[in-house]
Order: sequence, then structure tokens, then C-alpha cells
Amino acid sequence: MNELWRLSATELAALIRTRRVSATEVAQAALARLEAVNPALNAVVEHRPEQVLAQAAGVDAALARGEALGPLAGVPVTTKVNVDQQGFATTNGLRAQQDWVAQHNSPVVDNLVRGGAVLLGRTNTPAFSYRWFTSNLLHGRTLNPRDPRLTPGGSSGGAGAAVAAGIGALAHGTDIAGSVRYPAYACGVHGLRPSLGRIPAYNASSPERGIGPQLMAASGPLARSVADLRLALQVMSAADARDPWWVPAPLQGPEVPKRVALCLCPDGLATCSEGVAALLDAARRLRDAGWQVEEVDQLPPLREAVELQKRLWIGDGYAAQWAAAQREGDPGALAALAGQRALAERLDANSLPVTLTRRATLVREWHLFFERYPVLLLPVSAELPFENDLDLQGEAAYARVWEAQMTQIGLPLMGLPGLTVTTGLVGRTPVGVQLTAARFREDLCLAAGEAIEAGGVPAMPVDPVSA
Repeated sequence: MNELWRLSATELAALIRTRRVSATEVAQAALARLEAVNPALNAVVEHRPEQVLAQAAGVDAALARGEALGPLAGVPVTTKVNVDQQGFATTNGLRAQQDWVAQHNSPVVDNLVRGGAVLLGRTNTPAFSYRWFTSNLLHGRTLNPRDPRLTPGGSSGGAGAAVAAGIGALAHGTDIAGSVRYPAYACGVHGLRPSLGRIPAYNASSPERGIGPQLMAASGPLARSVADLRLALQVMSAADARDPWWVPAPLQGPEVPKRVALCLCPDGLATCSEGVAALLDAARRLRDAGWQVEEVDQLPPLREAVELQKRLWIGDGYAAQWAAAQREGDPGALAALAGQRALAERLDANSLPVTLTRRATLVREWHLFFERYPVLLLPVSAELPFENDLDLQGEAAYARVWEAQMTQIGLPLMGLPGLTVTTGLVGRTPVGVQLTAARFREDLCLAAGEAIEAGGVPAMPVDPVSA
């Protein structure tokens, strides 16, 4: 029973549903694992064991009464500190928000609760969720369980580190520029950024989001198996009237040809040799599973999408963001914003409507591309996971980081789904690939992802290693 934390969400849900193990036993094992490894990682920054055990006891009692429970009944899941969970502060890694205690759950947390999940703890994020590195002045630094010299990714770095180390079977994350996909890549697990409108979002504790986050930010799951991502997506995507962007799209779309476009160096991205090797290996795995894979050199605009995305994410309301970062004094947040000052200073009153108008054109071009190739296989990053705080090591290093993350930044502008599939290790450094498809075709990403996963993944969960 002490090893229950090793099991997938799908396995745990089946065991609990058939009463071969109790939700309480699973919760006890999850808490024991958290206590054993979290001090070395700082992935979970707040948890309340008595509440965890009370949730699990409620699941066991409902099962004893013969009640039908949700698909995640009794499964331990972590939530990120930038979404509302009743009774917990929605800190977003900020000292300024440590007293923003949520009075209600966000829609995605409500959906997890209705799905039967046991909420295990709150995971760390960089200040303001700005970076692909996870540290802040309130909660401290999160380490990568596979190699503490490497970033665990960001902004859902705590989520990635937790699920890789067996702290919960599933982790909730958010993604506006790779914040689910990159931690999955860096920690050697899988991560799904769903389409715009798939998973409802709203934080009552916080001011209304700007237009950029409304159009591009998404909650999504991180897990150790693609099957678990599919299960989590089913639960997390239930309707909620609080999100005006939510769309009642089916989770399974119409059949399409099993055709994949492979792009090794999109828009001239200098993909590292290890990344190219991972992509070619993933293409081979797909062909072995019956997919037709065609290498392409040209994609719809992606570099331009990056520039438009940054205008909406960072440029709109830049002065207020800069003032808030100065008050917080977080070095990572200040560096992230300072590096985009030139872009922000080029904005004028016409920039927002021009950007939104051009966005519509790019969305159209990408969806026409997916008419020919239902799935696209491309790099997660141009580089293997970065060393910690690379973006703080001067202007050249900062520019290098942002260039490497081009695919992660660009795809959200069009509201597209993205799936990171971990495929192996280079020494002890994870490597993986990214899949994308048209809006609301997460099912195609997941199907292709399972074919890639079947060819082998790094061992997980892992015990934290020392430098």
C-alpha cells in the first residue's frame, strides 16, 4: 500500500472504484510520498493533510453508500497557486497576493472536485507566472527531480516536478506561452495545453484578465501517461457559466486521415541535434503505428505569431505590469519584463486592434494547414532543458531563452492545443516532442501521443537526485 503513489490516475481510479483499495489508503500513500520528497524539491508550497484525508474519507463513504462518483474519484491531484481553491491564497508566486484567500473554487478546480479528485496540495510558480524557471520571493525555488541543476520549467514548474516525483498522479497547470508544455518537457513527463475555450477559467479573487490572457491562457493537465491526460481532460473541461469563452465542443472529433506533418526547424528555429533526433524517432514510432508522416519545411507564420502573442501577453498593460513587478522586487519577473521593453515602447493606440485583426488571418492560415495535415509534429524547444536561471545571465542569454521557446509562445496566439510527449533522456536530461492540431482536436494530439509513448518513455516517477 505504501507504493500506491507510483500508480497512474487511471489505475488508481479503477482500484478505488472497485474497492480493491480505499481512497484513504491512496491519500495516505500520497501524503507520505509528499513528505518524503517535497523537502528536496519544494514543488508543493502548501498542503493540509487533514483536509486531504477528509476528502478521501468522503469518497470512501460515498462508495460505501453505493453512490456513483466521478472518473477521478479518490485520485490525488495537485493544483497550481495561480488558480482559486477555496480557503487557499491565490498567490501566483507573489508576496503581494499572499492574503488573497479564495472564497470560491475556480471552474477548473470545481470540475476536479466534481470529478472526485482529492486535492493534494498547491504547486509553485514563478512570480506572476512570467518565466520558464520556477522561483519567487514568497515560496522559494522549485528543483527538477531529474537533475537539480536544470530548470523544472515554468510557469507550472511545481506541477511538473510534483508529478515527475510521484507527488500526486495528476497535476493542474496553466499555459499561455508553454507553461504546461515546458515543465512537462523539462521534468520528463507529458503535458497538455488544451484549445481556447476547452477548459473553463475564472478567478473571482483577482481582477478580470486582460484580452491577451483571455484569448491565450489555458489550464491543462500534466501526467505520467497519455491515458491520464485524456482522463483529466474529460473531467477538467466540464461546462461552467463563469467563463464566456467556454465552448461545448465534443472531446472526440470526426475521423480524419492519420497524416502528420513533421517540421524539424519551424520558421528557421535552430533545433538542437538531440531535439532533431527525438523528432525523427517520434516520426518513426508514428509510422510504425500506421500514421503517414511527411516532412515539411514551410508552416503558416510562427515567428510573426510570437511577436503578436507578446504584444497581447506582455505589451498590453505593460506599464501596470512593470509597476507591479517593481513593487514585488522579484529579479526574474523584472528581467522578463525588461527584456520586452522595446516591444512595449513600440505600442500605440492602434496596436491592439491591428494585432487582433492580424490574429484572425493567422488563425485562418493555420486551420487551412490542418485541413491537409491533421497533426503537426514539431519541437517543444530548440534546446534541451535550460540550466537554472539562464534567463538572468545577461541580455544574450535572455534572448537565447526566448528564441528557443518560439513554438511554445507562438501556438497559443491561435488558440491551438499543444501536447508535450516525453520520449527519452540525454544522460539524465529529458527530451521530448510537441504535437499540435486544429482547435478542439486534442483527441488527435492524444492519439498520436499514445503512438509515440508506446515506443518508450523515461522511467517515472523518479526519486529526486542530488547535483
